[in-house]
Amino acid sequence: MIHEIIPVGMLACNCSILGDESTGEAVVIDPGDDIEQVQKILAKHHLRVKYIVATHAHIDHVGGIEKLKQATGAAVLMHQSDFPLYQNLAMQAEWLGVPAPGMTDVDQFLKEGDSLRWGALSLEVLHTPGHSPGSLSLHLPGENERILSGDTLFQGSIGRTDLWGGSMDEILRSIRNRLLIFPDQTPVFPGHGSPTTIGEERERNPFLQNGSDR
Repeated sequence: MIHEIIPVGMLACNCSILGDESTGEAVVIDPGDDIEQVQKILAKHHLRVKYIVATHAHIDHVGGIEKLKQATGAAVLMHQSDFPLYQNLAMQAEWLGVPAPGMTDVDQFLKEGDSLRWGALSLEVLHTPGHSPGSLSLHLPGENERILSGDTLFQGSIGRTDLWGGSMDEILRSIRNRLLIFPDQTPVFPGHGSPTTIGEERERNPFLQNGSDR
């Protein structure tokens, strides 16, 4: 399996490229910007994109989706509860003081329990609201097991909850009920910053201590 991560855009969103070496199919998660760099990695590994997945619809995670879809023809997927955020990309851009990126159609709305398959690989969809109403985490099972947690769980922190649709209670509930159920050794790749593991966050994350993960 190929897993390349590149920080993209002004907020350094971690864009993940997951490729199946045998078929050359790939999934691109959170292509927020710098699509030329994403395409270089795809070309380096001779990958063709089957799915473009947004863990949530904040501009730093979806700003490059239109360009990548135009370049690849891949299907765009996100949770329906974040579609209003995507429809308001121009307002998000104004808030950040940046030009508004282009938009495209969403081909499929993901929900809890969905599974995405490409080549011999698959991702299980976990609905983990709190950072935004439609925030998703993605679980890759098997010998390459890992979780891509979007902006729900970070190394030593959690996603902010003071933006539209955010909820501290919901994000803590999502982490407890959807993420901390995995074994301690499970690698976690957040939407920003460095990788971690479920065990490290269970033990050391200050937001998950002293009964705060209610």
